[in-house]
Amino acid sequence: MKDSFRQSMAWLHTWTGLVPGWLLYIIFLFGTVAYFQSEISRWMRPELTPAPVSAKALDAADALLRQRAAGAASWNVTLPDDRRGDPLSVSWMPEGADRSQREKFSLDPATGQEIAVRETSGGFFLYRMHFDLHYMPVYWARYLACIAALSMLVAILSGVVTHKKIFTDFFLLRFGKGQRSWLDAHNVTAVLALPFYLMITYTGLVTLLFTLMPWAITASFGTPGAFFEASSPPPPKLEAAQASGPRLPLSMLVASAERSSEGMKPAFITIRKPGDPTSPVEIWPQTNSLGGERAMIFLDGATGEILHREGGRGGAKATQQVMINLHAGRFSGPMLRWLYFLSGVGGTIMVATGLVLWTVKRRAKLPDPARPHFGFRLVERLNIGFIAGAPAGIACYFLANRLLPLDMAHRSDWEVNLLFIGWGALFVWSIGRPAKQAWVETLTACATLYALVPLVNAATTSHGLVPSLFAGDRVFVTFDLLMLVMAAACAFTARKVLAHQPKAAPRRRAAPTMAEAGA
Repeated sequence: MKDSFRQSMAWLHTWTGLVPGWLLYIIFLFGTVAYFQSEISRWMRPELTPAPVSAKALDAADALLRQRAAGAASWNVTLPDDRRGDPLSVSWMPEGADRSQREKFSLDPATGQEIAVRETSGGFFLYRMHFDLHYMPVYWARYLACIAALSMLVAILSGVVTHKKIFTDFFLLRFGKGQRSWLDAHNVTAVLALPFYLMITYTGLVTLLFTLMPWAITASFGTPGAFFEASSPPPPKLEAAQASGPRLPLSMLVASAERSSEGMKPAFITIRKPGDPTSPVEIWPQTNSLGGERAMIFLDGATGEILHREGGRGGAKATQQVMINLHAGRFSGPMLRWLYFLSGVGGTIMVATGLVLWTVKRRAKLPDPARPHFGFRLVERLNIGFIAGAPAGIACYFLANRLLPLDMAHRSDWEVNLLFIGWGALFVWSIGRPAKQAWVETLTACATLYALVPLVNAATTSHGLVPSLFAGDRVFVTFDLLMLVMAAACAFTARKVLAHQPKAAPRRRAAPTMAEAGA
């Protein structure tokens, strides 16, 4: 009975891992990269000099808004976080304009001087890609991500039941053994960060809870809009009793907000009706702590006093926020962020080796391995297109950031488009090639693209590997080194695939002749 139960769990593990496996691979790949989205954004904006936001820069932002946006309906100021992947930016919408006509300027966070920063989505696109996908409605993308996460949770739990020697597998990794090697790689990466996989899958489901299970909302509130209005009510319409003077400069408003809430660091400032000193100033804080609350505060623009602070949360809301923070890891310091990243790398390898293992196990059982059936060919080509193609697309994204003209219209959109163009080109190429050659050629192309990233960076900016080493710029040095590590890993894998010689299927013994039987 135990063997029968374990066999049923093995069947469940296989198919819940295979059917959504390619989507799971994309979610793990892009989600893992996104743990360093701020650092990636900084690399993709080499014109930016990272520094804490100074009072001088805030005063310069204030002066720019007063001079150029006096008639705007509202002013917006975005402050970079502690990881400094973004500039200090100011924006406003001219009166009578739509969202596409919003004016936006970037300032040096230290000096306040206006700087020209290339248009790019940076690491934020890689973060949104892992659950919003692209070129499709967000609702459908998140619904697919929920289904994939549910399947992942089932695959993890059934995998724990299936493997009898789960702790032995942790120490067993044999190379050059064909199917056994793929299974060992799958087992080791699965066991190595098993608590992380359970946490990241469960918290991912909690993050998209109402996408997957909206029935409580519809039963209690009727519409999602009514629920969100009740759970996150709009801010009250506040006005100071009377204007006691002109509006304070931005630097004084930020200092007042930091004094009013110990440890609070402003992330976003909105000033509605800039010409009216009685209109309150809205300040959103950064959330860099586990369970940190994005509680907006309202200040009197003329005195800096707090007019209103958003209230506390209930237990359910606080629990959800902790789950979201655990999933995104925004609270983590450098060491913990690296652990998140390395665990994500293990998860990506775990999904990839599981997909490959499905074809390796079944190839030996094919009646004619030279002419596999359609289902086998489909899985094999999808494996090549996703496992080798998606990382190559990310390399194309980085290369596009350096090679596209800086004044190109819709530049950030074309960075994203080139990611999918590069990925799609490798996918199409692999379809027309024999499987082994397709693996070798796509992995080689992937290795070449990643090796080119540091070279193109050095040729197009002053932040090459050697200058960055002398300057002590850890972000650029680490980024270039990781690109070279990725290139070496792809090249190593391509070499192993090229050198691998599949074992011949055992020949069936022919039936004995009458003479042999008589003998």
